[in-house]
Amino acid sequence: MRLLTYTTLWPNSIQPTHGVFVENRLRHLVAAGVETRIVAPVPWFPSSAGLFGSYAAFAAVPPAEERNGFEVHHPRYVVVPKIGMTLTPYTLYRASIAPVRALIGAGYDFDAIDAHYFYPDGVAAALLGRLLDKPVVITARGTDLNLIPQYRLPRRMIRFAASRAAALITVCQALKDSLIELGIPASKVTVLRNGVDLAGFRPLDRQEARAALGFDRPTLVSVGGLITRKGHDITIRALKALPDFALVIAGDGPERGALEALAKREGVGDRVRFMGRVPHGELAPLYSAADASVLASSREGWANVLLESMACGTPVIASNVWGTPEVVATPAAGVLMADRTPAALADAVRALFAALPSREATRAYAEGFSWDDTTRGQIDLFRSVIAGHGGDAHVPSVTTPGELA
Repeated sequence: MRLLTYTTLWPNSIQPTHGVFVENRLRHLVAAGVETRIVAPVPWFPSSAGLFGSYAAFAAVPPAEERNGFEVHHPRYVVVPKIGMTLTPYTLYRASIAPVRALIGAGYDFDAIDAHYFYPDGVAAALLGRLLDKPVVITARGTDLNLIPQYRLPRRMIRFAASRAAALITVCQALKDSLIELGIPASKVTVLRNGVDLAGFRPLDRQEARAALGFDRPTLVSVGGLITRKGHDITIRALKALPDFALVIAGDGPERGALEALAKREGVGDRVRFMGRVPHGELAPLYSAADASVLASSREGWANVLLESMACGTPVIASNVWGTPEVVATPAAGVLMADRTPAALADAVRALFAALPSREATRAYAEGFSWDDTTRGQIDLFRSVIAGHGGDAHVPSVTTPGELA
């Protein structure tokens, strides 16, 4: 079985944690004997310095690279300011035609397109599949379905991609439900939740980990980008009602300055530590040292950080949104917040520590989420799609932005 994996969510030498969850899933698929090449487009910018701020980093991404044994190609696509949201699926598609055809011309004539993230990636992949007569499987992961369909034109394009795809995957039941609400037949959607690397994320010596990190009191850890939807501000504000706790935030992003200022205003600055970006492979000591992990997001598909924490024996406190109740489904896993407020988060912390599960019980729960079932599900689905592919004469060819919308 030969696949073309197509996504803008893929790590690169400049952004090594970008989309690492897609890479993690694919590693297990390849280990099971599936072959793939990666086309991971990045936005075009003229320079890696100067006018474009953090976005200029894309200019430094190489056109092609090898990462963890994967051959990765990074074609450039144009993002048009203000109207880019509706044009991007088309510019992404056009930028990808030449490199994908080059792979075929070099002898890698793949059987199917494995696309990740519905918009714009899945829409562009559906167009590529139509052009090249290849079946397409699209995996929905979160914001692509729990936010973007609120916009009229993107919603129409998501429906187009879903109708054109041979099969659809969601990482949780909540996202499957959202596709059904868009009018997609339930029979076309398979739920294949993310797994966790049980070898890479395992309980380490707790006292050693705490000493190495300087933890000297009950400590909460929150892992995630410093952006609004992750809710780090809620966690910081909750700390005021939890005087015995410290908070460690691992992640970077545009809100760091505002969050640091918030911690000072709330009078908890001495109990909040910002670690910046922590490489994915170095998170296990942090989870092992913490007493609990917190995720106060407003939207999540399937939050990998929750399972990674549990695999290290550390229970979680999380907002009750989208796929998170499917992850935090037993007291051994942790506690869900009643709502996304500092008071509710503080209440959830107290509830967890009033009946704290053993670290062995939390680890045992996480062991039920290995990658084995997900990998088998993917292989079975791709085999079925490839065997049944015969083209779709009922879907018109789409070649212009106007036709796509």
